[in-house]
Amino acid sequence: MAKKMEKLTQEIHELTDIEKLRLVDVILKDLDKPDPEIDRVWAAEARKRWSAYKAGRVATVSYKSVMAKHCGL
Repeated sequence: MAKKMEKLTQEIHELTDIEKLRLVDVILKDLDKPDPEIDRVWAAEARKRWSAYKAGRVATVSYKSVMAKHCGL
């Protein structure tokens, strides 16, 4: 595997910047596969946060306040 990686690394160095970007895009698409366990955990977290919000257990911040703080608006 190390030899294969060395060869691949050398080939990558020979690519143009555009080709490297396309390669990165292919790799990211390959890695971005649904994971049911992660989806389940995030859904549970979203339900927990929504329940806390509806029950008034979390402080809220207005859009205007966030924009003033982070965007200088």
